[in-house]
Amino acid sequence: MWRSLRPIGRSDASGGYRRYAWTGADTECRLWFQAQAEARGLDYEVDRNGNQWAWLGDPARGDAVVTGSHLDSVPDGGAFDGPLGVVSSFAALDELRARKVAFTRPLAITNFGDEEGARFGLACVGSRLTAGQLTREKAYELKDASGVTLPQAMEAAGHDPSTIGPDPERLARIGAFVELHVEQGRALDLTGDPVGIASAIWPHGRWRFDFRGEANHAGTTRLVDRRDPMLSYAETVLAARREAELAGAVATFGKIAVEPNGVNAIPSLVRGWLDSRAADQSTLDTVVTGIEKAAREYADRHGIDLDVVRESFTPVVEFEDALRDELGRILGGSTGRELPVLGTGAGHDAGILSGSIPTAMLFVRNPTGVSHSPAEYAAEDDCLAGVTALADVLEGLACR
Repeated sequence: MWRSLRPIGRSDASGGYRRYAWTGADTECRLWFQAQAEARGLDYEVDRNGNQWAWLGDPARGDAVVTGSHLDSVPDGGAFDGPLGVVSSFAALDELRARKVAFTRPLAITNFGDEEGARFGLACVGSRLTAGQLTREKAYELKDASGVTLPQAMEAAGHDPSTIGPDPERLARIGAFVELHVEQGRALDLTGDPVGIASAIWPHGRWRFDFRGEANHAGTTRLVDRRDPMLSYAETVLAARREAELAGAVATFGKIAVEPNGVNAIPSLVRGWLDSRAADQSTLDTVVTGIEKAAREYADRHGIDLDVVRESFTPVVEFEDALRDELGRILGGSTGRELPVLGTGAGHDAGILSGSIPTAMLFVRNPTGVSHSPAEYAAEDDCLAGVTALADVLEGLACR
């Protein structure tokens, strides 16, 4: 499975992946998922929001156990973020069939669409729509860098966008969702454990900072006569690092757009996107407020206009205690030791769904902690340990 999925959407230049929602690479990934489902005799379907499902048993019975993740990527992303969870889900089902277990609850494997938000700027679109956290109207307003709207992209890929929206009937059929994911950090490497259990997802959001100045000639305009928004932006980037360090949080300006974007032109607009995350809401508010305050002071000093827009936000997610404890009991019994429980600053579909259904997560060790990069890596033995752990959990939940 890993070998067949690995080439899809991979850049020869960077070695990273460019599997953006509703593009050719995404379509290839979706066909791969469908082929894996059909090869196992599972009932395959695509829901109203473009999420893929592979069912073992009748979903209408309800109280289903669902596992899976996503197949899309960030720009030049790694091979494991998302795909490891989907591949492991199919592998775990294979393992359970080899064990000849008897399923007492319906089981499903899912691929949620557009989790990374690389194309339309909003993460977890598929799960947000399903859970009603993104309205049809707001989804219709989403555009990519070329001005293509989400509905246009979906339609071009063969999906009817008129159906998108909340899907409470589907959620009502799910009794538990367990997502396996490569760890995006080094906590497990430091403890020496191949697999861990998630406790919570930090609150996080994305803010757009628009610095507007005046375009002019880079060679003839005196420094004192300039209204250069790049100066205010650069100072704000440094302020973000400073505020994050003071608060024990993280803040990153990782995307920028410049107009007119000429080497010999002073910019008229610098647009930067801030990603910030912290262990609690109060800390996150302090960090973002401090960054915006500093940005406005810098903008005023240089005669720059500034607009700040919050484009997305996800509050803290505390995974359900009962399900998390059940995972610990199952895995403690199968491994003979207590697995570490750890929080994460990365968002996931499981976090979005946690407000509607019981959710939990398993993490597989990442020895370097590198993620969202072609250097992202997990050892094969650890990946296999993750498959075994997921199979044990699914057996404990769906075969009791």
